[in-house]
Order: sequence, then structure tokens, then C-alpha cells
Amino acid sequence: MNWLDIDNIHVWHPYNALPSKTKILPVKKTNNTTIFLETGVELIDGMSSWWSAIHGYNHPKLNEAIKKQVDIMPHIMFGGLAHEQASILCEKLVKLTGLNSVFLCDSGSVSVEVSLKTAILYQKAKGLNKYKFLALEHSYHGDTLGAMSVCDPLNSMHSIYGSYLSKNIFTTAPALGFDSDCSKEIKDLENILEKHHQEIAGFILEPIVQGAGGMRIYNPSYLEKARELCDKYNILLIFDEIATGFGHTGRMFAFEWTNIKPDIITVGKGLTGGYMTMAAMITSKEISDTISDSEIGVLMHGPTFMANPLACSVANASIDLLLSSSWQKKVNKIEEIFKKELETIKGLDLVKDVRNIGAIGIIELKEDCFAQEIQDYCVKNGVWIRPFGTLVYSIVAYTIEEKNLIKIIRTMCDAIKSIKKK
Repeated sequence: MNWLDIDNIHVWHPYNALPSKTKILPVKKTNNTTIFLETGVELIDGMSSWWSAIHGYNHPKLNEAIKKQVDIMPHIMFGGLAHEQASILCEKLVKLTGLNSVFLCDSGSVSVEVSLKTAILYQKAKGLNKYKFLALEHSYHGDTLGAMSVCDPLNSMHSIYGSYLSKNIFTTAPALGFDSDCSKEIKDLENILEKHHQEIAGFILEPIVQGAGGMRIYNPSYLEKARELCDKYNILLIFDEIATGFGHTGRMFAFEWTNIKPDIITVGKGLTGGYMTMAAMITSKEISDTISDSEIGVLMHGPTFMANPLACSVANASIDLLLSSSWQKKVNKIEEIFKKELETIKGLDLVKDVRNIGAIGIIELKEDCFAQEIQDYCVKNGVWIRPFGTLVYSIVAYTIEEKNLIKIIRTMCDAIKSIKKK
């Protein structure tokens, strides 16, 4: 039995049946922004492995970091022990975010779980019984139970797991558009906080770009008003930067489009350059001090592979590589190309909207039944994307060549045009 037969019989892929109800492509190897299939087909990667491979694949500096660390210490438990790579990484994250206290964990969903736990512990340490969370409609924060409980209640997995989830509170998502008028949504937010502030521990949201809940880009001024209202009602402001962090919006972190900072940030995806599973929750010193100096005394969470040295070493190398490169110039150029190329399909009957920011380009369709057809067309023409619902989008590595980026976008557009002709 070859490995593809094994995959078909035994391997359960994400958001899929077993056996798979959609075609699974066999990958042989990767390099820079190219995926090589077992069939000999080469695909330009328009997804950067769910937005994590910001430097492309097989970067020599990241490969070197992994190889060097594996001979020194591939893993060690983090309970009661420390190691250099973790300390170096935490110092980097503190300097980049301006916050103080770092909890390293396994995945983005776990970092969200830890952030919610931390917010509850903080409120309890202050003698307050605040255990609910406020989140935006159209939000996505992960697939574990706590994370799902702050995902959009109508268009997420609430329909399946809803009765098993904590009952949280949701407010209207800001209007689409980087320069949009958010006054109505801000008023809705103020009304909800005024009514429910005594039970809300924190307000969690994806800054500037809502990801898997709709790829929605919105006005940074909403975040500034949210900061003001959270301060007024003693509610922690949590920014989920798992998707937006490490340059995807054209700033190192999306909150840098504002003049404010959150109380808690979660990061993941690009943290290790797509090499190892790793995430982090970063908080202010006031939060960690309040919990640590209280009767609670500790943060009750401890993953087995927390602060894995291999992941820490490649994260350190990835951050160094990013900071030493002209990443912002590259991302700005990617943004310009997305904007220019996506303009060409604005008038199509099937297209509801096109939008982009940084290394992110999005086409929103009026109907949601074409995802597989569009993906098949793109693969046939040498491009890997993974549409979902009404969204056809690409988030690329910063190392992508201009000609390859243009091919990705034009292939996406051509796929949509081919549907229109039928």
C-alpha cells in the first residue's frame, strides 16, 4: 500500500470527511514559494501555508537554526526548567509589542484559550466575578472550545457545537473599508458595554482584518474607540494577531495602525516562519503582577511542548530574518500589485467586492457555490489557493517574485471569469 492509499483510508484532513470528500493533492517537496507535487506538477503557493510561511519554504537561515538546535536540545519540559532560546524569544516579543509578560504555547487556538483564561484570572484577582467575553460578529479565533465560543455565533461552528460552548456576547462588526464610517458600530459597542460591563472580562477582536470569518478589512479608528471604552468600563482589550502579526498588513502588528496598545496580544502563524507549530500570549506587566500577587498566584495552563527549543530557535531566526530584511518595502509592493490587478474584475456580475491590504488580497463573490471549481481551475493552471464560501483570496510570502504574484492574481481572476462565461 502506498502512502496516498494510507492517507485516503486513515488520515482525517481538516474540515473534511474520511475518506476525503474533496481532492487531496500529494506534495513531494517545497522550495521558496513553489509546491512540488508527486505527479510532477508545480504550483505557485498563494496561501503561504495558511499565512505562516512568510519567508517562503526552505529558507537557508531557518533551516540552519533548526539543524543547529536539534544537536543541542530538541526538547525539554518547561515546568521548573528554562532554556536560552525561550528567553531570547520572549525578549524579542517584548521589544516588538511593548508589552511585558510572555506565555509560550503550541498553537494559535491555544494562545486564545490562554488569553481568555488570563482575563478571567485577572478579574478574579481583582475581586471581580467577570467571566464572559465580548467579541465581534464575523470573528474567528480558533477551533478549541474557548476559542470557538468567541467566534461568530451564526456563521461558525456554533451550529454544531453551540450547546457545548460558553455563552458570550457579540457586537456588530465594523463596516467594511479602511476609511469606513464606524460610528454606528461604535455606538452599538458602547451600548453593549454599558449594559454588560459588570460581567465582561475582556473584549477580543482581530485588529484591522477579520480573517476566516470573512476576510473583512476595517477602519483602525474602531480599535482606538474600543480602547477608550474598555478603559472606561475596566475591561481587558485582547487583540488576536495570529493572522495579522509579523507584517501581513504592512505593519509588524496590525495594532500599529493605531496609537493604542491592547492589554493582551496573541500571536502565531508567522511566528516561526511556518516551520514549527508555536504561538504566544503576551500581556502587560500589570496583568501578570495582579495575577501573580493575588491568592490565585499562578497562571493555570501548561502545555507539554510549551517553549519547545526547536520552535523557539526557528522563531528567533525568523524574527531576525524579518527585521534584517526590507520586508515592509516588499509587502508594500505586494499591496500595490494586488490593488492594481484586482481592479480588473471589479465589474464582473459574479463579484461582490475586491479588497486588499499588505500581503492580503481578497475577492468576494455574490454566491458561495464555486469554491471547488475555482480551486480546480487554479491548480490546473499552476496556482495553489484554497477558497472558502464566497471568498477567493491569497496571502503570500514576502519573498514571492513579482511575476509569480501576478500569475496568482490573474489565475484567480481568470477562474472567476471562466465561471461567468458558462
